[in-house]
Amino acid sequence: MTRSIKILGTGCPKCKTMSNLVHDVVKENSIDATIEKIEDIMEIMTFNVMSTPALVIDDIITIKGRIPSKEEVLELLK
Repeated sequence: MTRSIKILGTGCPKCKTMSNLVHDVVKENSIDATIEKIEDIMEIMTFNVMSTPALVIDDIITIKGRIPSKEEVLELLK
C-alpha cells in the first residue's frame, strides 16, 4: 500500500530540512510513498497546524513544529 506523506511548511530552512530528511528515509528504506510538499499557508491552515514544519502521514498529523530524526520518521512509516 502506498503511503501518503505531506510536508507542511512555508519553505523555511527547517521545512526544507524535514523535506530532505523524509525523502532520504523513503529512498533509503524503499518505502512505497508519495511525498507532497505543501507551502500554501491557506492549505496548511486546513490541517489546523500553527507551527511548521509538520509531517502528515496518511492524513494524520504525526509531527509539528520540529524536525524529527530519521529513526523517528522510519518508525512512523512502518
